[in-house]
Formats: sequence, C-alpha cells, structure tokens
Amino acid sequence: MRQHQLSIHLKFILTSIIGVFLFMIPVKTKDGFSIPIALLANKVQDLLSNQLSFIMMAIIVITAICTIIGYISPKLFQKTPFFQGLFHVNLFWTITRVLAAIFAVMVFFRIGPEAVYGPDTGQKLLDDLLHVLFSVFLFAGLFLPLLTNFGLLEFFGTMMTKVMRPLFTLPGRSSVDALASWIGDGTIGVLLTSKQYEEGFYTKREAAVIGTTFSVVSITFSLVVLAEVGLAHMFGPFYLTVVVAGIVAAIIMPRIPPLSRKADTFINDEENHSQELIPEGETALSFGYNNALKQAKTQNSVYRFFKEGGQNILDMWMGVAPVVMAFGLVALMIAEYTPFFQWLGTPFVPLLELLQIPYAQEASQTIIIGFADMFLPSVIGAGIEAEITRFIIAALSVSQLIYMSEVGGLLLGTKIPVSFLDLIIIFLLRTIITLPIITIAAYILF
Repeated sequence: MRQHQLSIHLKFILTSIIGVFLFMIPVKTKDGFSIPIALLANKVQDLLSNQLSFIMMAIIVITAICTIIGYISPKLFQKTPFFQGLFHVNLFWTITRVLAAIFAVMVFFRIGPEAVYGPDTGQKLLDDLLHVLFSVFLFAGLFLPLLTNFGLLEFFGTMMTKVMRPLFTLPGRSSVDALASWIGDGTIGVLLTSKQYEEGFYTKREAAVIGTTFSVVSITFSLVVLAEVGLAHMFGPFYLTVVVAGIVAAIIMPRIPPLSRKADTFINDEENHSQELIPEGETALSFGYNNALKQAKTQNSVYRFFKEGGQNILDMWMGVAPVVMAFGLVALMIAEYTPFFQWLGTPFVPLLELLQIPYAQEASQTIIIGFADMFLPSVIGAGIEAEITRFIIAALSVSQLIYMSEVGGLLLGTKIPVSFLDLIIIFLLRTIITLPIITIAAYILF
C-alpha cells in the first residue's frame, strides 16, 4: 500500500513540475527569454515554415466540409461524441467556417481583391498568426493535461481561494490559468480556461471572467510591442505599469456588467454550490495536497493522456482557427481600408486632452483599432514624436486584451459564453479603466 501511495505522490509531483516548467518557467535564449512550449512551437514553425500556410488552409477547408456534412446529416458523427461536438454546430458557426474556408483559399492562392489577401490583412493571418497558432496549439494541446489532470489545479485551487475569491470573485484554481497566460501566452490561457469550463470546473460567469480578464499578452510579445514604438529600453517600468493596470481591471471587471450578469451556473446549467471550504482539522496546504493526490490517482492510462491531448489539438485547430480567419480578416480589412476605427476613436479625443496626453488627435486613432489587432496601435502610433504618448499607446494596447485577430477570435471559437457584443463592451470598459492608470504611470516615468 505504501509503495502504491508513493507512486501517486510522485505522479502528482513529477507531472506538475514538468507541466509548470513547460508552460510557466522562462528560459534564456539568444533572443531573450521564452517558455519551453513557445520554444518548441518556434522549432516547428521553422521546420514547416514553407508548408504551414497550406496546412492551415487545408485544416480550415476540411473543417468547413465536415461541418457542412455535420449540419446536413446530424447523426453521421453520433458514434464519436468528440467529432459530433466538433462538427455538429448551429447555422451561424457553419456559415462562419465556410466563410473562413473561402477566405483561406483566396489568401493562399491570392485570388480576388487585394483587400482580402494583402500583406496587412489575409497574409498577416494565414502566413503569420495562424503559423503561430498551429504550433502553439500542437504543444499546448498535447501537454495541457499535465496542468489540468494530475492534481495541480486542485492543489492551487485550495491554496489560492483566499486570494482569488475576495479579489477577483473566482475559484482558486483560476490562479493557474492566470499565471499560464501571464508568463506564457494569452492563447494558452483561453485554451486552459475553455477546457476547464467544458469539464465543469468553472461556471459560465467564471469562465467568461477568466477568458476576458486573465488571457493576457505574454511577456515576449509585450517586448515586441515596446520595440515597435522605440522604447525597448523601458521594458521593466512598462511591464510593471501593465501589471498594475491589469490587476485593477481584473478587480473591477467581474463586478460590473456584462460579466457580472453572466449566469453562475455550469455548462450543463447546474447551480454552483461549491463553497471551497477547508474541513476542520485540515490546513489549506494539507487539504489541497490531499485533493491533488485524489485527482492524480484517477490518471492511470498513458493512452488516455495522449488521446485527450490529441483531442485538445484538433479542437483548437478545427474549432478556433476558422473563427480567427473569418472574424480576424473582416476586422483587419475594416481597419486597413476604411476610416471606421478612426471615427470610433474620435469620442476619445476630449478624454485624451483632459488627461493632457500630447498628440491627442493622432493617439485617438490607435485606441479602438486595437480591437482588430493588438499590434496595430503600436504600428500606427510608432511615428508619433512624443515618447510619453507612444508609451501610453503601447501599454494600453497590451492592457485592452480583447483583439479579434487572436484572443477575441479564440474566445468566440470556444464554448465560453461571451458574444461579439460582450467583447466590444469589455474592450471599451478595459480601455476606460486602464487608460488613466497608464497615463499616471507615464507622467511619473517621463
């Protein structure tokens, strides 16, 4: 019995150490720091760089064909519940996937108007972002069970409840989602949150809050943004500003609509009766550790581990990539070829002037365009002469979080209950909350 117990202890401890290392521990590279999952993803991107656009087009087209078949004959995939869930979707998502397939073919073969396949629209998605998503999902999906299935979330869930509940109205286990996003990547955070929601660990409200509040931009990409505006030497104070603004937004956002109005019921509509109470005579540490061991004990099949990892990968490739292609491309075309986002930015001019931000008119154009793609504000704002304004633009773009070419598109592609309108409102609220904090920090620094 003791030997058996030791194996369970080792199973929890070793898998958790490997999972934390892969997803959360920055390692030094010749270009700076990155997490192991990102390094593995980069290797695959380098190896398949000439094939990835075709591979992603093929995945999106195959998804559209299977979805049309699933829509026409719903019973075809019934024997395999995983494929039934993946391909039997409603009319809206069927149309979205077909549109994505048409876009992907047009971009790959450079067919139709340049607005669709141009370097700043379709090519940016199919030849750049979707390369990243292919490789990140490949490894994140495969190894995600190391974080979710072997007790790590149960352990942290108990330990962090006293912090996460009062501050962010969330269960303790969400601290792992937050950390994976913060150190790793926002896409990993969305993937982790989506799987936890589908498995019944988060309510609709909790999943919506975590997905829109903690799926933050990675440290690595923040450095890219800062370099674009010519302020890479200020990374320390810049990221501290982003962290403070992000925490303030994470405290406020769950307490106001639309997030506060999400149902506190699980995916199957059951009520949330979880109290996360620690039994008498137990400490948070001992209770958390025992919960972790109970969870680790249930994992006794290597085949099941890889099967779940494989399903994660297909779920993200086929469930999310088409949404990113469809919504992301439409948003980028609007941003690139119409003054729509400039018009939307006009109401922010008085606010920017009130905050005494130099070049308020030019800066206002960058505020709403971040909804299309997080990198666009820095690209547009890079030419503004005032360093303080470029700092504010870069920090705000990273703090807004909801951008359709990645996190926004990913959220809509998952079962997390947020609508397109929700994302617009959350984006605007985050902008209004974080802008004054970032401006105060900028005035202290400059």
